[in-house]
Amino acid sequence: MGNPILPGALRRRMAACCAALLLVVLASGTGARAAPSPSPSPAPWPSGAGDPGALDPRIGEIMRKPEYRHAQWGLLQTEPANGRVLHSLFPGQFFIPGSTAKLFPVSGTWQTLGADHRFVTPVHAVGQRSGSTLTGDLALVAQGDLTLGGRTRPDGTVAYTDLDHTYANDFPGATLTPENPLAGIDELARQVRGSGITRVDGDVVVDSRLFAPDPELVPAPTPLIVNDNLIDLLTTPGDRAGANARLDWRPKVAPYEVTSTVKTVAAGKPTDITVTAAGGGTRIRLSGTIAADAKPLLRTSPITDPAAFGRTALIEALDRAGVKVTAVATGPNPVARLPRDYAGRPRVAAYTSRPYEQYAKLILKVSHNLGANLDICLLAVSAGSHQCADGFPVLAGFLDRVGVDREQVQLMDGRGGNPADRATPQALVQMLAYWQGTPDARRFREALPILGVDGLLAENCRGCPARGKVFAKTGAAVGGDALNDRLAVGAITIAGYLDKGGGRFDPFYAGVTGAATPSADIAGVVAIANDLALISAYLQESR
Repeated sequence: MGNPILPGALRRRMAACCAALLLVVLASGTGARAAPSPSPSPAPWPSGAGDPGALDPRIGEIMRKPEYRHAQWGLLQTEPANGRVLHSLFPGQFFIPGSTAKLFPVSGTWQTLGADHRFVTPVHAVGQRSGSTLTGDLALVAQGDLTLGGRTRPDGTVAYTDLDHTYANDFPGATLTPENPLAGIDELARQVRGSGITRVDGDVVVDSRLFAPDPELVPAPTPLIVNDNLIDLLTTPGDRAGANARLDWRPKVAPYEVTSTVKTVAAGKPTDITVTAAGGGTRIRLSGTIAADAKPLLRTSPITDPAAFGRTALIEALDRAGVKVTAVATGPNPVARLPRDYAGRPRVAAYTSRPYEQYAKLILKVSHNLGANLDICLLAVSAGSHQCADGFPVLAGFLDRVGVDREQVQLMDGRGGNPADRATPQALVQMLAYWQGTPDARRFREALPILGVDGLLAENCRGCPARGKVFAKTGAAVGGDALNDRLAVGAITIAGYLDKGGGRFDPFYAGVTGAATPSADIAGVVAIANDLALISAYLQESR
């Protein structure tokens, strides 16, 4: 037996697996590569499983591996023209969806708001204006903009990396985009200055009344989001063993302070960095070691009060832009100063987001949990509610309209991380099939990770014929098995489209529930994730 599993610590480590699992392959270099394709032949399946059809025998070999002897497989592939079932295993059975569940809220929000919907975040002058002086307050009215310019590239697209910084505490290899996370805040400040205001005898207030945070949604969306409500902490080895490691962090906003006692150790020695926070999350300390030959290591710490953080960030940005605010920059967000509405209170700045399609791509490519949960809240707002839970009836109505049997879907969040979340292969394929009859079919398909190319599937199957021909969302749910000193795989799933050539894209789902790894080493989970990537490749290659 290995070292005993500590269930609490293991749960924390596994918390991100629901979305990022296949990305571990990127760091480990064990991306799946397809084997030569033999002639298809049928395989024995349990009674009542469905009709697997002439399934590629390589798929059968994967499904009958010893690690799956107590597991249940699900599979469904249909033709896009008529919905004819090509392969089917337990299509009507509930499976834990993991992050394939994100297909539902992203689809609902895309079609409710529109692919080209833009979030406009205004700043209003509340008070009396005399020349360049405002006697009163500036109110930033948060609109649920997921990035607020913090990921916008010069070409206007939203930047992402294959292993997003939101997973930095769970997996090595997470990287930052080069964009300035305060870009939108800075732009608002410049516009305020451009309106002629150079002095505010009053305060800055963030209006977060768009919706109330919902503790059932983890991570909990907020109307104002800056840098995914995270402080990024990047540690780089010093010049030699024994030297202090170098630290950089962002976004630098008062009263946040970051200190580090991390030491550089000899090449090949363990890298082990711990992050602690005090003072309401504003005093962050890093400790531990980093090997001299290690790559820079990214960690994050949560922004515990996004509204107060945004208020201070805007006051500091205003100062940089040449606008003096008399109020103290740090401290609570003074919500009592907000007006009932903004009638007669001029708008002096506004930040306009990129189209929602770009946010959908971010959510799907990197499995952005905060963004998927935010979609539930945005659906609620679209119906005139301030309670995020009211987004679920909106999503239900959408699913009814587009032909998804919602009795085959159970959701308590948008990310697919709640223990109650379930979906059948049939429901997921119905969701995917719906898109093929819409004008946005290609845009949606290309928003998904592409096998061997980008997102969660960037490093899978880079050398196989199916590279670039599978567009799919992945998902996983993994926890600890303390009894057997191993990892319990609630589910590994993949759902999307198979490019069969000639403009034909078959909707498909493949997933396994109830598998287990040989030990507590996460490499066992990576191997299962690779198997799912291979199954998608074999489905694409078969004719």
